[in-house]
Amino acid sequence: MKLYYSNTSPYSRKVRLVINMKGLDKQVENILMNPFEDKTKLKAINPLGKIPSLVLDDNEVLFDSPVICHYLDSLSEEKPLIPGKGWEKWLVLRWEALADGLTDAAYNLVVERRRSASEQSTSAMSQWTDEIQQVLREMEIRLTELDGEITLAHIAVGTAIGYLDFRLSELLYDSSCPQIAVSPNLMSWYESFQTHPFMLATRPV
Repeated sequence: MKLYYSNTSPYSRKVRLVINMKGLDKQVENILMNPFEDKTKLKAINPLGKIPSLVLDDNEVLFDSPVICHYLDSLSEEKPLIPGKGWEKWLVLRWEALADGLTDAAYNLVVERRRSASEQSTSAMSQWTDEIQQVLREMEIRLTELDGEITLAHIAVGTAIGYLDFRLSELLYDSSCPQIAVSPNLMSWYESFQTHPFMLATRPV
């Protein structure tokens, strides 16, 4: 299999973490791409022109990150990252959706900030900032649901917070006192989670 990815993409990182956690690293060739510079080549693989994209051995292509992660988890019953049945399964998938929503808002905000000031939409940036803050509060309230063994929920949350830490770290702390985290328990969890070897190996550069 071939994974087309970007080193700074939080969506790519989530997939790479699943690959590492499932012990599939020897079965997947990682191909680094710049989704902005390699758009034509990427569209030949994925009609959406996005990363990550996973090309299977039979040349079928899977996208986007949730689909790829779910597929990779299905390749082996060992160390399942998504419980097979019951409420635990839906709890994990809800966390993944919540974390992906956080990543989407953060990514949109980062891209909008890169536009010239005259072209930026202040209302859209305000909306995405509000979404980020709301999700952080929700994660703080529900954090005990992440107690236990690592699942796709942990990977998705770790990736989302990691992207905020990488691109929008100021949103993780109180604007009047940068030393105080807006979600202290969540940040404490993240500080511990990011020390895992697989997190360190996929840090954005």
